[in-house]
Amino acid sequence: MEDLKLLLNELKTKSFFKADELCVIGCSTSEVIGERIGSVGSMDVAQEIFEALKEIENDTNVSFVFQGCEHINRAITLERSKFNPLTMEEVSVIPDVHAGGSLATYAYQHMQDPMVVEQITVPKGIDIGQTLIGMHIAHVAIPERTSIKQIGEAVVTIASSRPKKIGGERAKYN
Repeated sequence: MEDLKLLLNELKTKSFFKADELCVIGCSTSEVIGERIGSVGSMDVAQEIFEALKEIENDTNVSFVFQGCEHINRAITLERSKFNPLTMEEVSVIPDVHAGGSLATYAYQHMQDPMVVEQITVPKGIDIGQTLIGMHIAHVAIPERTSIKQIGEAVVTIASSRPKKIGGERAKYN
């Protein structure tokens, strides 16, 4: 999965990943292997992606959280240590290849203390295969351009965010 490693290194070079920040990952392993989203899935592809992301976590101290598929309402799998009860609500579901998707399932199976929350608001995300991570990106979402446009056969979209600009004509912004 050379294109994934190139993408992650490019984002790392651009300082996209920040220590102690959460970054949502949405991924259709079906799309990565050239099939329709939600159709076949691949735990082998999920493993490759998860392991590449773990390397970036270790290098940058960013924390990745994993969006499940629509069958679990795009719920988020994360390490319990990243849970914030003031902004997150735990739900009772375990991601499965056919209800959650391969990457969320693999992540759940390989995290130290996994849990699932209904929704989350994070400053950044990587969407592999048009899984619609936008619902979890803080307002205002900004597209990040990279030289890598696909992972395998899947379209990749990267988002960061900025604070909302509020006020009127007298307001000043930094």
